[in-house]
Amino acid sequence: MPEIAIRKLAVVVETIFHEGGPAPAAPLKRGAALAVIANPFAGRYVAEIAGFMEDLKPLGLSLATQLLDALGGDPKAIEGYGKGAIVGAAGELEHGALWHAPGGYAMREILGDAKAIVASTKKVGGPGTRLDIPVTHINASYVRSHFDAFEVGLTDAPKADELLFALVMTTGSRIHARVGGLQASEIKGEDGLR
Repeated sequence: MPEIAIRKLAVVVETIFHEGGPAPAAPLKRGAALAVIANPFAGRYVAEIAGFMEDLKPLGLSLATQLLDALGGDPKAIEGYGKGAIVGAAGELEHGALWHAPGGYAMREILGDAKAIVASTKKVGGPGTRLDIPVTHINASYVRSHFDAFEVGLTDAPKADELLFALVMTTGSRIHARVGGLQASEIKGEDGLR
């Protein structure tokens, strides 16, 4: 499979102190790590692309590590995660799907025993395209307080022959979550759902 050619990396972290109501005991941190790489399949249809997922594993682990470090370095502090991809216009949506295993398994690996599937989204777009990455609790997808999204994008990416891959992590629920449902304290941890 082709070598990974990285053009750009970025890490962004938000610290949210309140959302108009009372401040929480600790501010919420949400962050994203992004990589812009050359799309080795741009401009043509290639039937066998799945092998490139193996090549992307080190990139996934590197981005997950950079993001965890930016959020304080403690895997136990992370409660939510998600992933996404923006495919440049000379690529196809399936090229973004190559990020599923390398991105998701990297976060699950560095976070320890995370049980829930890593929520994901992808789209095709040009430079400046924005993507809302869904976020769910790392151990139980049904924990409603952690349903969130984090917008990512870079002004000059992806170019037509590039891929933008992103990982997102959060340190907690929405600041003023209060609409019921399964609570994080009620997680059984058996199936990644509840």
